[in-house]
Amino acid sequence: MSRTARLHPDGLIRCPWPGDDPLYVAYHDTEWGVPEYDDRALYEKLILDGFQAGLSWITILRKRDNFRRAFDDFRPEKIARYTDKKIHALMNDAGIVRNRAKVEGTILSAKAWLKIQEDGDGFSKFLWDFVDGRPKVNQFKTTASVPASTPLSIKISKELSTRGFKFVGPTIVYAFMQATGMVNDHLVTCFCHETCSGKRRSPRLKAL
Repeated sequence: MSRTARLHPDGLIRCPWPGDDPLYVAYHDTEWGVPEYDDRALYEKLILDGFQAGLSWITILRKRDNFRRAFDDFRPEKIARYTDKKIHALMNDAGIVRNRAKVEGTILSAKAWLKIQEDGDGFSKFLWDFVDGRPKVNQFKTTASVPASTPLSIKISKELSTRGFKFVGPTIVYAFMQATGMVNDHLVTCFCHETCSGKRRSPRLKAL
C-alpha cells in the first residue's frame, strides 16, 4: 500500500490506509482524528482498540455493531456487573472477537472507568488533560513517519494500567489517541488534516 496520501475518485485526497473500502473511508472521513469528549464513547473506543490488538481495525469496524449489541452499548455501569453467565454468553457470540482475557479485561476496565467518574471530573477530562485539552496536530507527510507509540502514549498507558485498565499498552493507547483526536495524524496532504481538529462529534444515539 502507498505510504502517501492518494486522490480518490470523488476528488478528495485521503490518507492511504482506508483504501477504497466504503466503510473504512467513511470512518476515516467522519470519525478518525475528530476530537471525542464523551466519557462513555471514549471507554468504548479504548475497549475496541484493545480487541483490535493482533487484528486489523477494519475487522473490528465491521463487527462494531455486534460488539455494541453484545456489550450493552458499552455502558460501563452495566458491564462492571457482568457475571460468569454473561461472560459465557459472550464467549459463544460469533459476532464479536471471542477472547476471554479481553472480555474479562473489558469488565475490569469498566470498574476502573466508574472509579474515575466517581472520584474526579470524569474520564474525558482525565484523558484530555494529558494534552492540555486540545488536539496535538502533527505534520506527517507519509505513513512511514507516523510512530506506533510516543513518550506520551507510554505515560498514559502506565497511568491507565495503574488505575486498573486492561489491554492499554503504549501502542494501543497511541492508536486510541489518533482515533479520538487527541492527536491529529492525518497526513498533511489529506483533506481531513485541516478540518478534523476543529470538528466536534455529535453524540451517538444510544441503543435502548
